[in-house]
Amino acid sequence: MPAILNVDGLFKVHQEGSAPVLKDVSFTVEHGEFVCVMGPSGSGKSTLLHLVSGLDQPSGGRVQLAGRMLHELSDRERTLLRREKVAHVFQFFNLLPNLTVFENVGLPLAIAGERPENHEAKLRGLLDRVGLASKSKSYPHQLSGGEMQRTSIARALAGDQPLLLADEPTGNLSQRAGLEVMQLLRTVREVDGRALLLVTHNPRDATFADRVLFLVDGELARGRTITGPNIPVEHVHAALTELRI
Repeated sequence: MPAILNVDGLFKVHQEGSAPVLKDVSFTVEHGEFVCVMGPSGSGKSTLLHLVSGLDQPSGGRVQLAGRMLHELSDRERTLLRREKVAHVFQFFNLLPNLTVFENVGLPLAIAGERPENHEAKLRGLLDRVGLASKSKSYPHQLSGGEMQRTSIARALAGDQPLLLADEPTGNLSQRAGLEVMQLLRTVREVDGRALLLVTHNPRDATFADRVLFLVDGELARGRTITGPNIPVEHVHAALTELRI
């Protein structure tokens, strides 16, 4: 089975004549693997996620998602492939304020043409799994930051996509809430068998991954990958010090 994600020589320049945001970035994410790309703010992490999901087009290089080359697809084909294969967890949650928790979690099903109420048992099971069974009728403004992010994780699981992309998922959370979120994301890999690609600047978050890559000035640091499981946070700090991140 091919990797769920294969990135080959990815290159991105936002404006002609400007410095590249990404330079010759290559890596794979296997089915059921949890990969973390770590780097400081402005290092190109979010741009990388946009490119691998087909939300943006690279200036050079290729992205293969679920066995299909994104550059060979039309805009509509990329949209449909992304909807079928990729789920997202964002730093700022991206919940719809006028929908309840239950309705937000069911949104991927509605977008796919399903009626969420026909999948009530599944959606309530997801809410129970993330500790929000009692909050199904609440609105986002009635939730804490941790509860909003747990809602977004339940939403990401509702569509059964094999790849989950997480962009600084603990960036707006307290240390305790962030730890709960990372523990939940780890279960996505261990219990659901889905692949995850996490981008973060948080050393603790990186320790939950199976493999940690380091993005420095738009390039992946060669020969500096850390592999898990149970990566000691001291190893992450040592790599960051060595790379002067």
